[in-house]
Amino acid sequence: MEKLFLIIVFLAALFIGPISTQSAFSQFEKGGVDLPGSWYVGEGLKKGDYFSYRLCHVDYKECADFQMDIWIEGDTKVGTEDKWLAQAVVYDRNKIVKGTMELGKVAPEPTGGSPELATYRSAFKNSVVWLSAFATSYGGEGGEGPKKFNMPSWGKIGNIGGQQVRPTEIQTISVPAGTFETVLVSWRTGGATSNVWVIDDFPFPIKAHTFTHVSEGIPPTEYDFELLDYKENIQQDPFSGIVSTKVEQTAIGCPQNYEFVSIKRSTNRADYLLEVNYGPENPPSGCNIEWIIKFKNKFDQTEFLNQVQYDIFVVDENLTPLRSIAEDDGRKFLYSPSGQVRILTKVIEDPGIAPYVIWIYGLSPEHIVPSTAPDYLQIDIQIAGDVIPKPEPKPEPKPEPKPEPESTPVCSPGTVLENGVCVPEKPSGGGGCLIATAAFGSELAPQVQFLRELRDQTVLNTASGTTFMTGFNQFYYSFSPTIADWERDSPVFKEVVKLTLTPLLTSLSILSYVDIDSEEEMLGYGIGVILLNLGMYFVAPALIIIKLKNRR
Repeated sequence: MEKLFLIIVFLAALFIGPISTQSAFSQFEKGGVDLPGSWYVGEGLKKGDYFSYRLCHVDYKECADFQMDIWIEGDTKVGTEDKWLAQAVVYDRNKIVKGTMELGKVAPEPTGGSPELATYRSAFKNSVVWLSAFATSYGGEGGEGPKKFNMPSWGKIGNIGGQQVRPTEIQTISVPAGTFETVLVSWRTGGATSNVWVIDDFPFPIKAHTFTHVSEGIPPTEYDFELLDYKENIQQDPFSGIVSTKVEQTAIGCPQNYEFVSIKRSTNRADYLLEVNYGPENPPSGCNIEWIIKFKNKFDQTEFLNQVQYDIFVVDENLTPLRSIAEDDGRKFLYSPSGQVRILTKVIEDPGIAPYVIWIYGLSPEHIVPSTAPDYLQIDIQIAGDVIPKPEPKPEPKPEPKPEPESTPVCSPGTVLENGVCVPEKPSGGGGCLIATAAFGSELAPQVQFLRELRDQTVLNTASGTTFMTGFNQFYYSFSPTIADWERDSPVFKEVVKLTLTPLLTSLSILSYVDIDSEEEMLGYGIGVILLNLGMYFVAPALIIIKLKNRR
């Protein structure tokens, strides 16, 4: 009986021990900063205050940014409760939404207002006002009360494994609205540290970047915001001249109630399965197309793909992009962590057939270039309206034959003819990366775009970089067309080249994370990257070969 008791105690210790240890760590984690005073959400909020935030929340389009401007108009009575009445305008890509919000006075959480702002109110409540779960103006029964900056903890987040919400540091930070001395409030969940920066006597945090709780993998952003502008004592409605997009689109006859066109189809190379619903079927120019896109596993239609890097293009007959929805939004690509997308795009194309393409770069975390070749699905959409026929071109008069000019020398790749002499070609932003394009399958591949942007926006911005590119072009174009042809003829050789290029792309990415503002910096970083590649491609293999020979 005694042995049985010892076994039970041992098993209980195994199961309970880790839980108790984690709980104890959560309870005894310390914080607090050396700053007098306290803070709560809504501290100092008053009539006439104007705030402008750039923010996103994971529950709205998987943290797609929008701008929200708020003006505190004054007091309002809702039942027996006194609240703040706020006017608000949201700028969401090509959409403007205008309405009102009602904010509580104990905690300025939006609890009512215009129905069209409901989604944005929820994002505001769960991001900018999120700390009201720990710090409010009322500290009586049922209230959290103001929190002192020197407290070791403001409370504990509720999810499993959640830790203390703690003031951790005094920091001076800059946001578009200005530079401020702030208190950094932090907590850890899902293996990542979330941060919110607050200011004493200021109603809302001025910046935040937080993560969702996950049990494994890389935690995605939960919410992210920063203060763009703040003004006091605004007596007149600053939004009086702003009209909601819905009102404008109704005025020009945009459909408000429509059925969706449903498409379920594999992409061009059958790498992905897409379920696409869009509407209206024939959108007029100036109106929106509403897209619902689901990226699915081609082998299992119940499984959504994760971490999808994609874009929506309008293309010509050669599949050359004429317009990028990501670029319209100021981004390099669109991103869906969950593989489910709902997005509005404004039609700017003329009446007639508009070839839209859903272009999938691949599956990869947001800051990592996918290693696979891109694939796409084309959807032709009829833009409503009268198609204006193009005038037929008038035949041009045939020129009189001229005597043939004297023969001119044929210049080699990397050089051009000037005054009858072949001279090195001056580099420009339009040159092609032949080997990389052949390896990754398209000029639109992220790897090729990265090389082009690095050349045009970094290397060619300095005289030393321009000189280097002149010499490099003469060398590169002497053999790159041949290598590119071999890649097209041999898939095996193409994969070998792709594998060989990977260390080079990784080393060149260093230049994307440094500021190069002078010739000396360009030379320093450039020589460093060149030496790094010489080491990877030549020195390291040579050392390995020598070492293997010595063992024999």
